[in-house]
Amino acid sequence: MSRLTKIFCGVTLLTVPTIAYGGYFLLSMLADWSPATFTPFQQSMFRAGHAHAGVLVLLCLIAQILADHARLPQVLNLLARVSFVAAALLISGGFFAAAAGDGVTEPTYLIFILYLGIAELAFAVVTLGIGLLRAK
Repeated sequence: MSRLTKIFCGVTLLTVPTIAYGGYFLLSMLADWSPATFTPFQQSMFRAGHAHAGVLVLLCLIAQILADHARLPQVLNLLARVSFVAAALLISGGFFAAAAGDGVTEPTYLIFILYLGIAELAFAVVTLGIGLLRAK
């Protein structure tokens, strides 16, 4: 495992407590332990944000290891690695941001964060995939 992979995996693992807290938040929201009231739209968006966070963090960890074996210029390799981390943060954060506020029933203008994350993920996946296909 390269030093760069260890750094990116370490940083990514440090985000896991926030995902665990998100699970607690969801549980308190759905079990009515929270004093706040959320619309069904907000509940759905918060669930989606939490689920995407967990899945994308796992994908990010796997991608960091795969990046060690990809045949890419160093700059593209680094950009792909960073994009996997950024995508995990932006996509999950975009779900939460787009539903933040009192009584929100449709996405707010902050939905652009989600779309930015989708673009980051597409770049990262395609770049790493090409790099792996080019590797011997």
